[in-house]
Amino acid sequence: MQLDNRNKFLILFILLGAVSRFFPHPLNFTPLAAMALFGGTYLMDKKWAFLIPIASIFISDIIFELYNGTGFYPDMIFVYVSMAIITCLGFFLRGREQRQTIMVASLTGSIIFFLLTNFGTWTTGYYGYTSTGLMNCYVAAIPFFKGTLLGDLFYNIVFFGGFALARWMTPVLRINH
Repeated sequence: MQLDNRNKFLILFILLGAVSRFFPHPLNFTPLAAMALFGGTYLMDKKWAFLIPIASIFISDIIFELYNGTGFYPDMIFVYVSMAIITCLGFFLRGREQRQTIMVASLTGSIIFFLLTNFGTWTTGYYGYTSTGLMNCYVAAIPFFKGTLLGDLFYNIVFFGGFALARWMTPVLRINH
């Protein structure tokens, strides 16, 4: 990947999203899925589109672990897998970045995150390894889905809207590589 001004700006935007995780916020109201969707949409080199958002999340998880012991947990791999899938969703957005498509991708990402991470919670055995346990796990997670949904919509507006504004103001950011 060529580290031109456009890519530097995109990476900085994603890193700022990761930093925002450290500020107080409602449950699940985080920039994680928006970072993945944005990276998948605008970082043209696909390996960097995966690496930058996921590495940002991982580094912030390390800091959380060192600071208060909450960065790592048994089913966290499901968070990373959902971020990789949401990054792929960003690939489908390329060249189609309109309000409607971004909103649909944001909602789809929220659902992917909800389904995968709560399936991961179920795999820990807390709810029992039955279909009833799986359904109980999903039902118990419904209150957290509101934060996921609202956080994803908010941060996608910030990322995609902010980048659209920056491109409008700074012509060098309009160039795709």
